[in-house]
Amino acid sequence: MIKGKFPLEQFKAVETPFYYYDLSLLKLTLEKVKSLAGGFGYDVHYAVKANANKHLLELIAKEGLGADCVSGGEVGAAVEAGFSPDKIVFAGVGKADWEIKLGLEHHIFGFNVESIPELEVINQLAAERGVTASVALRINPNVDAHTHHYITTGLNENKFGFNMEDMDKVIRLLPALKNVKLIGIHFHIGSQITDMVPFQNLCVRVNEIQEFFESKGIRLEHINVGGGLGINYEHPNHVPVADFESYFKVFNNHLQLKPHQKLHFELGRAIVAPCGSLITKTLYVKEGATKQFVIVDAGMTDLIRPALYQAYHHIENISSEGPLKTYDVVGPICESSDTFGTERTLNETKRGDYIALRSAGAYGEIMASRYNLRQLPGVYYSE
Repeated sequence: MIKGKFPLEQFKAVETPFYYYDLSLLKLTLEKVKSLAGGFGYDVHYAVKANANKHLLELIAKEGLGADCVSGGEVGAAVEAGFSPDKIVFAGVGKADWEIKLGLEHHIFGFNVESIPELEVINQLAAERGVTASVALRINPNVDAHTHHYITTGLNENKFGFNMEDMDKVIRLLPALKNVKLIGIHFHIGSQITDMVPFQNLCVRVNEIQEFFESKGIRLEHINVGGGLGINYEHPNHVPVADFESYFKVFNNHLQLKPHQKLHFELGRAIVAPCGSLITKTLYVKEGATKQFVIVDAGMTDLIRPALYQAYHHIENISSEGPLKTYDVVGPICESSDTFGTERTLNETKRGDYIALRSAGAYGEIMASRYNLRQLPGVYYSE
C-alpha cells in the first residue's frame, strides 16, 4: 500500500486531531498555477473560502495571486495577509452593508454582483462615500457541472447570480446608477469538476453571452470564469497536483477573448486541498457483528465533508505496515453520519495508531465547529 510521507516521530509530540500542511506541495502547486496561467496571460484569484489559515494565506499572497472573497471577514483576512486590494474580488449573494463598505474602503478590484437590489445598494453606498464601485455581473450560464447538487451553482434554479432573462432590465438600469461601473461578467458553475467538458460548455455559453453584450454596445474589459477545478481524492500520492494544464488549455482553446479583455479565475480547492491532511489517533478498534470499526479521535466537527457531501477522502494508517484489513473508520460524535469511510482497506490497526485523512486542505479546517463542545483541531506545518 503506497502511503504519503509524514514525520511520524514529530507527530507524537502534538495533540490529536490536527491539520498537517505540506508547504512544499503547496509551493509546488502555486508554481504550477503561476507558470501555466501566466503563459496565457490569465489572472488567478485564490478562493479564500477553501481555507483561510493565516499562514497559508500569507504564503499564497507572497506568490502574487489575487483573492476571491465571499464575506467581509474574508476581505479583511485577505488584506491582513498581504493580498493587494486591487487583486481582491468580492462575490456572494447576500452582502451586508458593512461588508460592501469594507470593500469600498479598501478600494478592492471589484464586486461580483448577483441581483438588481444589490446593484442599487452598492450604488447608494458608493455615492455616500463619493466613490465609484467597479462591478461584474454574475450570470448563470445554465451549464450543468455534473457534480454534487450542494456544490452546483450555475443553473437557473440555483440562488446565485442573474439569469439571462434579467439582462435587458439590468442594462436599462445601469445608466441611472452613477456610482457603479460595469467592468465585466462573472460565472461559476460548481465545484470538484474533473471532467473538462462542463468547462468547454461554459466557454461556448460565455461566447454567446459576449455577443449579447456586444449587440447592446457594451464593452466588457474582464471575463471571470470562477473556479471549480477538482482534484484526485482517490489517489493523492499518485496525483498530488490538479490538472491545471488541461484546465487552462480548455479556456485558451474554446473561449473567444477580445484583444482588450482579461480572463480571471477563482481557484480554491485545487490549490490547497492536496497539501492538507487531518491527522487523528485511533481510540479503539471495535468488533461489530459484521464489520470492524476503527474509532478515531477526530470527528465530523473537524472534517465535515464526508458527513455533509458524502465526500471521499483517502485514509491511511501511517503507523502500521501490518497486513491489510477492512474497516469502517468513524469518529466519536453522537451522530450516525460521523463516518469518514466504510469498508476501507488499511494496514492492521490498533489503539494508538495514527490515521491520515488525505486531501483535506480545502473545506476542512475552515469548516470545523465546536459541536458536542469539542475543541477545534490544531495545526502543524511541514516547515
